[in-house]
Amino acid sequence: MPQTTDQQFEHIIKLCSDIFEKKMHDYSTAWRILRSESVTDQILIKARRIRSLQIKGVSKIDEDIKPEFIGIVNYSAMAMIQLQLGATDDPEMPHDKALDLFIKQLRSSQALMQNKNHDYDEAWRSMRVSSITDLILMKLHRIKQIEDNKGATLISEGVDANYMDIINYAIFALIKLEFEEAASF
Repeated sequence: MPQTTDQQFEHIIKLCSDIFEKKMHDYSTAWRILRSESVTDQILIKARRIRSLQIKGVSKIDEDIKPEFIGIVNYSAMAMIQLQLGATDDPEMPHDKALDLFIKQLRSSQALMQNKNHDYDEAWRSMRVSSITDLILMKLHRIKQIEDNKGATLISEGVDANYMDIINYAIFALIKLEFEEAASF
């Protein structure tokens, strides 16, 4: 029996959380020193690499696009934490607190996904992973514009809403890569 979107989403959340915990073991919470603009740029680098690999069709580094999408999910959750807490010169944070905040961000994004999936009837399932990549890049350019405008918008959603959309788009891409790829064999 095929898994539901919620089950697939849970699988990807677990995958991303495991990576987050392992990286935290290796690097602690060094990311807390980053200003939100720096986190945005980290996500941009990952999204541009994905697009580059999609266009070129070959990688000179022995790593496909899945880890980059995981990085986008994780950095976007970190960016949302940084929006709430702000950057700090003392990046140390208890690991359990960091993980709780991280999971909270993913759960908020999941709730948004459930609402949008209801309204849009899971339209993302008909999308190509390359289109999802382009939407992530567009959202990043929107975030950069809002950041450059010191957060001021006239009619648009804020930076946090864009990060939540990026998390969901990256998880959708991972679902497509993880489950549709497996189903095609």
